[in-house]
Amino acid sequence: MALAIMCSGGDAPGMNPAIKKFVDYLYERRETPYFIYDGLEGLIDGKIKKAVHKDVAGIVHRGGTIIRSSRSKRFFEPAYRKQAWENLESRGIDGLVVLGGDGSFRAMDVFSREYPLNFVGIPTTIDNDIYGTDTCLGVDTALNVIRDALDKIRDTAASFSRAFVVELMGRECGYLTVVSAVTSGAEICIIPEVDFNWHVAKEHLQREMKHGRNYILALVAEGTEMTPDIADWLENEIGMETRVTILGHVQRGGSPTVADRMLGFEFVVHAVDHLFSNERSNKVLVVQKGEIKTMEIDDVVNHRYRLDPELLGMLNRLD
Repeated sequence: MALAIMCSGGDAPGMNPAIKKFVDYLYERRETPYFIYDGLEGLIDGKIKKAVHKDVAGIVHRGGTIIRSSRSKRFFEPAYRKQAWENLESRGIDGLVVLGGDGSFRAMDVFSREYPLNFVGIPTTIDNDIYGTDTCLGVDTALNVIRDALDKIRDTAASFSRAFVVELMGRECGYLTVVSAVTSGAEICIIPEVDFNWHVAKEHLQREMKHGRNYILALVAEGTEMTPDIADWLENEIGMETRVTILGHVQRGGSPTVADRMLGFEFVVHAVDHLFSNERSNKVLVVQKGEIKTMEIDDVVNHRYRLDPELLGMLNRLD
């Protein structure tokens, strides 16, 4: 039996450990692994080749993905999906493992409705915005990259008595920002899911400044588009010299943490085992209370991820 693995959408730390385990585990089972290069675009263009151990030697510690990734508008045209399916069929590929996020799974949902596709999705996005899973591959590394950056920014903020506004990734999901705010002790956390109370925050910060506070760390989720507003408010309303830092794609890079390496290994083993035990699978793997489970893909793509209320409750509400 032949299986292929593909990365789709934004890259995330942990993809390479997952890719290595995919190749090693299939050879252990005496089956044939294939790589699909360049994501959905590569699937359309037939950039598919058999993988060998040499391809994955020494990649566990590397960020990103050796088989690259892409986003594809072409894939949402029926003619290109037909071409993609024919590329899989012509190589005798019986199943597909997809490392990706919400957009990738929506593409697979459409694909699987048209063709007898046997696939398993592995939630792989630093945004952690996939419905049904407590965590995604790449999240732990991204949080540690952010932690390191915030610790350094706080050092200079305290040294110069400044306010720093740091914009974090996450699209419309504030997960990275909330967890980073809690674990870094940020004074302000701006996320799409919660309205910011300007008046209460101002009173709180001014009260602390009267008692000796000489710096402020404000974290802003990119999806709010409020970074310039918060910086202006801190400078002109709170009265503290302010600097802005946008971490950007730094958050996607870096050597995967031990947690992400282990999660990548575990996800792939579950995915391969599931594909071999089912003639037709349209599943996404999820982590729930530490256990890896499967969910129907339509359940995943037709529901919106929401932040855990307990996580929101850990925020400093500034009241």
